[in-house]
Amino acid sequence: MVDRIVRAFRESAEVKVAFVELYRDRILEVAGIMATAIKEGNKILLFGNGGSAADAQHIAAEIVGRFRRERRALPAIALTTDTSILTAVGNDYGFETVFERQVEALCLPGDVAIGITTSGNSENVVRGLKKAHDLGATTVAFTGRNGGKVAQIAHYAFVVPSYETPRIQECHITLGHVLCELIDEMV
Repeated sequence: MVDRIVRAFRESAEVKVAFVELYRDRILEVAGIMATAIKEGNKILLFGNGGSAADAQHIAAEIVGRFRRERRALPAIALTTDTSILTAVGNDYGFETVFERQVEALCLPGDVAIGITTSGNSENVVRGLKKAHDLGATTVAFTGRNGGKVAQIAHYAFVVPSYETPRIQECHITLGHVLCELIDEMV
């Protein structure tokens, strides 16, 4: 059992080190895009399913509240939190449209839309990113495995070099935290 514990922590650390080697410049670039969007009066939209929904909410909370330092509240919305919208849209139009429909209602040119999916192929995330792209938002994908469909759609894709969902999710939340820290410094 102890070996299993140590292995999990090592794997997580190794995936994160490999990830940052691949994407450190892109992380800085996307943080700058997010900060600029906020400074220009735009917002950050985040969405995903399951653990990725929780990550979307976590990152939005850090942006709206604060991350490490006191600052004004910044505009971010997790599209995973309104159960009435999620269930109404899911019931009336199908679950694959729950993010697309909200993006259509809320997204403006200059916003940043972040879709989070470990497989890269969650249809509702794919459709949400496509709609945001069509509306003139900058699109960002947090994904894993081989990147999936979202890596082809998003302006900026972060593909965690792992096929293990827990390792992908652990890297996604670290990425979210680093983006929040950089935004704090840039706004």
